[in-house]
Amino acid sequence: MQKETEIKLRVSRETLAALREHPLLKKRNKNGWERRELMNQYFDTPERDLAQAKVALRLRKDGDEVIQTLKTRGQSVAGLSERNEYDWKLPKAKLDVKKLDGECWPESLAELDKKTLKPIFTTDFVRERAEIAWGRGKAKVVIEAALDLGHVVVGKHKEEICELELELREGEPAALLELAAELAETLALMPCDISKAERGYRLYDANSYSLSLPAPAISAETPLDDAFAALAWHLLGSSQRLAEQYRFNGHWRLLQDWVENLAELRALLSSLGQAAPRPSTHDLRVALDALLEDWRPLVQAGIEDEDVRKAAPEQFLEELEDPRWGLFSLHASRWLLARTWTAERNTRGNRQGAAQLHSWLPRLLGEEATSLQLQRYQQQPEDLAEQLPRIERIQVWMHHARNVLDIAEVDRLYGELNKLAQLANEPTITDELLDARKHQAIAVYQNRAWKTLLRL
Repeated sequence: MQKETEIKLRVSRETLAALREHPLLKKRNKNGWERRELMNQYFDTPERDLAQAKVALRLRKDGDEVIQTLKTRGQSVAGLSERNEYDWKLPKAKLDVKKLDGECWPESLAELDKKTLKPIFTTDFVRERAEIAWGRGKAKVVIEAALDLGHVVVGKHKEEICELELELREGEPAALLELAAELAETLALMPCDISKAERGYRLYDANSYSLSLPAPAISAETPLDDAFAALAWHLLGSSQRLAEQYRFNGHWRLLQDWVENLAELRALLSSLGQAAPRPSTHDLRVALDALLEDWRPLVQAGIEDEDVRKAAPEQFLEELEDPRWGLFSLHASRWLLARTWTAERNTRGNRQGAAQLHSWLPRLLGEEATSLQLQRYQQQPEDLAEQLPRIERIQVWMHHARNVLDIAEVDRLYGELNKLAQLANEPTITDELLDARKHQAIAVYQNRAWKTLLRL
């Protein structure tokens, strides 16, 4: 068994060609590019038991070599994935089910009849690989860079494979993100944690690609730094999956959810006070503001305008052809992996970062609720939009961590705040909107949980 740590980056054919000649890879590529044609057959049961257990089983033909590979459930964080991989060289291209036993075979599949495993799709592609080596401080780093071009094929259906895959051979995982971020400065690289196997299953069944990631494990005792990191990783990873699926099928709701994820991440970054000093979050906030400035009005317009919704997929493809989205994603991943927000904060910031969530969160929400001054917007509803950033800071923590609050009616308050935020975000001011804002501000202000927050 070996542990596979890699990052996949979706690219265009033009970018793939540019990567072959990129000065950064040329400088650190000592042996040139090696070209191989890889033919891969994936297996599962008719009920897709392996896919449900997050297991991929394939036969790969690499020249005269036949390799059987089993990849088990791993973890993926914002495009950087890690999982266990088992390889067996076989004398012929026939699945050897006897190898699928012992520690490599998941306990959840112990009762599976392996005779029911059948071929379900292929991923055939040309891979150009090179070993990239350099010094990272005193530590040696070796990364295999692979340029893959080909197709996933399921019956008469197929999808193009065009990606850069960076796999860690020696060194720290941060090195993968460093190399990818340097390349993304001038090239459109889209972090994408969907594997070739997942693409095959998605082509086999469009509903098989899960957009939801496991909810972050946050409790009342979780330190603020850990809770913030878990939520930020979750939002970043979710936004990448939403971007990939919207690129694939163009369903309008996915674009709305993508923008909502980015807005939540933006609110989260500005919510920590001295625990995340503003200089440490500046670059990420600027990048998010630029994305939201372009996409939030479009999504808002598309709610009522079908022509906007129809044109959006093509506009999103143009976004992905620009380095902006990939560069932000990679910089955010590096920032989170290094916990950059903790590097230069003061003693008070360190205390806040170490504080348990049950003591820090009520205080934050109480301060934000008091500063919101909802009584004012009952009289001046036309000015409510100016408080949208504050409302969103309250929302993001209530969305993901209200379980740690020992406050009555907190779920109801979260629902009322969502309605208030939607009204604050409406761009066209009408008498009906102003009246709705006024009544919703009253509904929030009179909520028992809100009154409790005001007393904290």
